[in-house]
Amino acid sequence: MVKDIETVIQEFNELVNMTPSELKDWLGTEESTGSGWGKDDGSGETVGHESGRRIIEILEKNPRKDPEKYDEDDVDHMRRVVAYCKRHLAQEEHAKKNPDSKSYRIIRSLKNWGHDAQKA
Repeated sequence: MVKDIETVIQEFNELVNMTPSELKDWLGTEESTGSGWGKDDGSGETVGHESGRRIIEILEKNPRKDPEKYDEDDVDHMRRVVAYCKRHLAQEEHAKKNPDSKSYRIIRSLKNWGHDAQKA
């Protein structure tokens, strides 16, 4: 079942808890560029890193989060972000307890998708 647009927008705005400047700073780190699945285009960039750049565009384009100002492409990407974050947040609690675990990579990857698990 596909979520309605209003739900996608609401969940995106709840899950993406980083500001554009926080996300830009994070995406500039080595930890960020090394987190996640690599794209198939040979660029060396990860899917999540590319997503983070798109999230910044969405946040900067509509800082007041007015639902009427998102276009279809925005909502499509927001839907991807919500799905990714929800899938991986289920593993977050285990990862927070053991920063040396393989699961801890999930926390870094989630940041590429705009969710900082260390924020309240």
